[in-house]
Amino acid sequence: MDIEVGLERQRGVLDLQSIVESAAEFLEDAPARAIIRWAAATFGDRLCLTSSMSDALLIDLVSRVKPGVDVLFIDTGYHFAETIGTRDAVEAVYPVNVINVTPSRTVAEQDRDLGPRLHGRNPDLCCFLRKVEPLNRALEPYLAWVSGIRRDESPTRANTRVVEWDAKRQMVKVNPIARWTQDEVDNYIADNGVLINPLHYDNYPSIGCAPCTRQVAPGEDPRAGRWAGLGKIECGIHL
Repeated sequence: MDIEVGLERQRGVLDLQSIVESAAEFLEDAPARAIIRWAAATFGDRLCLTSSMSDALLIDLVSRVKPGVDVLFIDTGYHFAETIGTRDAVEAVYPVNVINVTPSRTVAEQDRDLGPRLHGRNPDLCCFLRKVEPLNRALEPYLAWVSGIRRDESPTRANTRVVEWDAKRQMVKVNPIARWTQDEVDNYIADNGVLINPLHYDNYPSIGCAPCTRQVAPGEDPRAGRWAGLGKIECGIHL
C-alpha cells in the first residue's frame, strides 16, 4: 500500500509539473485577473494566497475572482503594530478567509532556546524558523499558492514566471503580477481604493519584521530597508 501511495503521489506531481509547463507559456502575456481565473478554475479550494499585509492589492485581485479564498498571513511575533492592524482591516473589509499562521515557538520560547536577538545574530535561521517553516506547514493542504512577487523588486526575482513549479514544496506557485511595474501597482491601488499598510506613508516601501526593517531614504532602493547591513535580501520564502 505504501508503494502504491508513493506512486500515486509521484504521478500527481508529474501531472502538476506538466500543468505548470503549459500554463507558464500560454499565460505569460495574460492579464493578472486571467491568470487568477485560470488558477481558481484549475485548483478550486486547493488554492490559497499569501500576504505580508504590506498592502491588499493581491487580496483585492484574487477575491474579485474567488471570494472566500484562504489568505495565509505569517504572524512572526515581530510585526509592526501597523501590519497587524492591516491584517485585521483586511479581514473586516474583503471577502476572504484570513488564516493566521504562527511559528512553532513564541518569541519568548525562541529567546530561551536559542538566545535573544537571533534575528541580529543569525537572520537566515530566524527567518527560517519564524517564516519559512510555518509557511511550509500551512501550505501542505493546498496544491497551489498565489504570491505577489514581481520581477522588478530585486535581482533574485528577475526571472519569476507567472506560473512556476515550487520544487521545494512540490506544488504550483502562481505569480499573477510578476510583470507589473511599481507604477502599475500604485495605479491599481489608487484606482481601486486598496487598503495599504500605513507604514508606506512613513518611508517604509518594503515592510517585514520590525527589528529587521528600517525607513528608506529618498533615492534608495525600495528594499534597502530590509535586513540593512546584513548582506541579506530575501527571507527564504521565495528562494
